[in-house]
Amino acid sequence: MPLIEIHLLEGRTDEQKKALLAAVTAAVHDSIGAPLESIRVWVQEFSPREYMIAGVLAADRKAPKTP
Repeated sequence: MPLIEIHLLEGRTDEQKKALLAAVTAAVHDSIGAPLESIRVWVQEFSPREYMIAGVLAADRKAPKTP
């Protein structure tokens, strides 16, 4: 039984998370032939105040500039 946990910062919509979970499920099924009924995939979300990137809290990082 494949068990896949995905870690993400909060902020994605329910639709985005559903699409991600479905795509990962399909990828596991297609790549190793696991029966769909046996595949478990879930998302663990983190607050930007609880996750650090290169020594800086994600909440304190500046948003990337768009061209």
